[in-house]
Parts: sequence; C-alpha cells; structure tokens
Amino acid sequence: FPLSLPSVPTGAEEVSLEIPANILESSQRAHITVMGDILGNALQNVDSLLAMPYGCGEQNMVRFAPNIYIQQYLEKTGQLLPDIRAKAQGFLQSGYQRELQYKHNDGSYSAFGNSDSEGNTWLTAFVLKSFGQARAYVAIEERHITDALRWLQQHQSKSGCFRSVGKLFNNALQVGQGWPSWTRPVVSSALKCLEDSPTDNPYTQALLAYVFGLAGLQEQQQVQLQRLAQHKGQLYWQRKRKAQEPSELSWAAAAPAEVEMTAYVLLAYLSQPSVSSADLGKAAQIVRWLCKQQNPYGGFASTQDTVVALQALAKYATLTYGSNGDFTVTVTSPSGTVQDFVLDSSNRLVLQRTALPEMPGTYGLRARGQGCVTLRYNVPPPPSKGAFALRVETEPVPGTQSPQFLLRYSGERPATNMVVIEAKLPSGYSPDKKSVVELKRQNLVKKVEVQPDQVTIYLDQVRWGKEEETFSFRAQQDFLVKNLQPATVSLYDYYETGEPCRAVSPGPAASPTASGAQWDLA
Repeated sequence: FPLSLPSVPTGAEEVSLEIPANILESSQRAHITVMGDILGNALQNVDSLLAMPYGCGEQNMVRFAPNIYIQQYLEKTGQLLPDIRAKAQGFLQSGYQRELQYKHNDGSYSAFGNSDSEGNTWLTAFVLKSFGQARAYVAIEERHITDALRWLQQHQSKSGCFRSVGKLFNNALQVGQGWPSWTRPVVSSALKCLEDSPTDNPYTQALLAYVFGLAGLQEQQQVQLQRLAQHKGQLYWQRKRKAQEPSELSWAAAAPAEVEMTAYVLLAYLSQPSVSSADLGKAAQIVRWLCKQQNPYGGFASTQDTVVALQALAKYATLTYGSNGDFTVTVTSPSGTVQDFVLDSSNRLVLQRTALPEMPGTYGLRARGQGCVTLRYNVPPPPSKGAFALRVETEPVPGTQSPQFLLRYSGERPATNMVVIEAKLPSGYSPDKKSVVELKRQNLVKKVEVQPDQVTIYLDQVRWGKEEETFSFRAQQDFLVKNLQPATVSLYDYYETGEPCRAVSPGPAASPTASGAQWDLA
C-alpha cells in the first residue's frame, strides 16, 4: 500500500490491513518502511526493482538505466556518497557487459540478440541513449555507440522518419527514445518528421511534448501539453483502447502502459525551458499518483514503465530538492501503541522499517512526505480470468517427471506480447539438462532459464484463437521428499500483467520408499 501523505504538518492517513479468508496459515506479514527521499526505496533495491525475470535485452536495461537517473539526481543534490557511487557503478558495468550479449554484428540490438533475425529500432535507440548517458559514470567503448548510431541512420527515410525494424515485444505502445545530441542533422530531420505528424493519441502526444521540450521547441511543446490537458482525468493518462483491468497485485492499480504514458507526461511538464509553480503543482499530483503504483522494491509492474517512471521521478526530485528540516512520521497501531520515525537531512536515504504485528486492523499514519506500508501473504492462485487457458499434464516415469504445458490465448488482442511460463518443480526434483536443450528448440521458445527449483520459458507472441501450443521438459528426482507439496506453474503476458493464468497440483504424495512422485498439475 504505497502512501504519499500531504506535505503539511497535519497530513494523515489510515491504512486498513485486511487479510483474505483463504490465505495459507501463518503466512501473513506486514511492515512499514519510511524514507525521506522519493527515490530512496529504488536506491535500496536498484538490483531488484522487479519481481519478474530479466531474461532478454530489453529487460536487462531495467538493471542498467535507473542507475544513471539515480546517480544524476544524487550528484546534482550533493548526496552521491562514495559507497552509493560504487554500488551504482558496479550495476552499470555489469548491465553494460550483459547488454552486449544482445548486440548484432551490424550494431543493432534485439531482445534475444543473434537468435533474432534482425535488430530492433526501439531497443537500439534505447541502448544508444543509455550508453551515451552512462559514459559520465563508467567506461563505454565508443564503437558500441557509433555502431548503433550508424545502424539507426541507415533506417532513416528521406522524410526524417525512422522505419520500424524488428519486433518489440510490448505491442501496447510504440515507445520513443531520445538521442545523445540535438545538433545532429539526423535528429533535425527526425524532428521535422514529428512536426509533420499530427496525432490525437495521448501517448504519442506525451512523447511529442517531451521531445519538443528537450529540443527547445517551446511553441510545439505547448500545443501538445494543451491537447493532453483536454483528456479526461488530467492526472494519469490511458490508452484509447479499453484499459486493462487492475492487476491482482494491490500495489499495481494501473497497467504498465498507463504508468509509462503518465511518466512521459510528467517528463514533458518538467522539460519546459521554465517550469512554473503551476506546472510544478500539476507535476506533484502526477508524482503522487505514480508513487502509489510503485511495488515494494521501488520499481513498477514491468520493465519499460519502471525505466521511464524512475527517470521522471528523478527529474522531479532534482527540481524540488531542498532541506525541509526535521519531521516525524507517527504510526499508531489498532491497540493504540505509538511509534515515531524521525527524518532529517542526515538520514533521508536511510531506510527505516518496523513490523506491524496486529492484523487485521487499521493503522493511523501522520507525517509529511512519502512512505510505504507493505502487507504480504500467501494465497492459493486465483482462477484464470479467461485470457489464457493452461493445462499441465505429466508422463510419470520412475525417478522422473515430464510435464507438458498446453496453452491457448483467447483474449481481446490479436496476439500477446512476450509470454513467460514460470514452472516451479516439486521438492526433490531438478530440471534435466538435456531435455532443457530440446525445449529451446521448440516452436515459439526464445529462451529458457534454469534454476535448481524452477524453469522459466520465454515465448514469442501467442496468437489469438490458435490450437493449443505445447511445451515440455523432463525433471529428475534427486532425493525423496515426504509429504510432497504442490508445485505451481504460472503463465502471463510480460507487459499486460492483468491476465495471469496458473495451474497447481492437487498435492502429490510421496512416501519415503517411493521410486517417484506423481506431479499431476491440471
């Protein structure tokens, strides 16, 4: 339950910690974390902003780009201490080396590198932008920047527009990125393309407003900001198609696409040559909404929304940074127990945390600034919402299991984005390496990641209405486990997380003398 209390001495809010009836016994736990900086939580968890896999070239950038924005903010506000710098630069260096694995020989980048037939325009531009910014903090070989720039130039038409090349897995939005310098002829030509491309799409308007602001085209920027202000809500922006239903995660009230779009609107307001007090007031409202979408780690629901939103929050934090003196966050439990958290300039980046043992119950909070109350519990997976159908079948052989995953997509879109299958293994089982190699050759499989107790399968987009797609591997029994518990298989669209599907075993039993345990998920 992310909180953003009013910035007045009497700001107060109540948080009701309710627990569903179907939780797994004794799994509930709650805590409150308090920090004096809007980017503090992200800074503490910069290596784990998402509770999702990071297995492709685009997703890797969520471990790379936020380190740039956070360092820029801390540097401009005089808070970039040596230990924080070393930590962030370490993540930049490792993310940089990892991203090079997804580079093509022609200088472009794609989600899965050379296993894709061609590079992707968006990802190549994103890598170019990020590598250019990262040069201020870590050593980046110049050839990786010039190679990417040369490839993009080759795909620019005479009109200044760029051809969309390669597959972008997130088909909800066609994401835009900036360039290292606005003085290049290629950029001037591209700006002319944008000026000649009128649109009534709020996402495109947000991008145009941001781009025109960066380019110093104030008149064109104001036109886009005025158009954005006409959209219903004016606090957060949605795609013109039917909005995604809220995620089952309580902190993810909006779809990733809506978070990303709104973050671009915030960047547009903050990129004006002169940001007025009225604009900062509007920006503060947008920031408050964005903070309520953050997950417990300081990131957001997916990759692109996390990168753009953290960039926008860092820019806002830089513009509004100041020493506001000491203030206190007071937490009152249902039984009346009071605990104070004191925040000042010396500990604004220190995470303060305490458990909230009284559940269910209503806690009172009185403070200025931002905070986060996190309630976690384990529940049986909810029933599918109907977009995906998943069946899991097994062929039991003594000492092994061979799960088959049969899936079909029947949602409202012609095709999904990238689909991820997370198949947990029963205790005592591990993936058979040879069968995993065979799995990588199966239709639609782009990548497979293997952990001791889980296999993660990345799939190309799944089209609507097709016959069931089948994927399989073998799991070998390493040791016997008494009272074997259910294993879970999760299936979801990486960028539309409101359509998850899960299958769970009914509780396979394994006796100490059994040669194998039944893994029957359906």
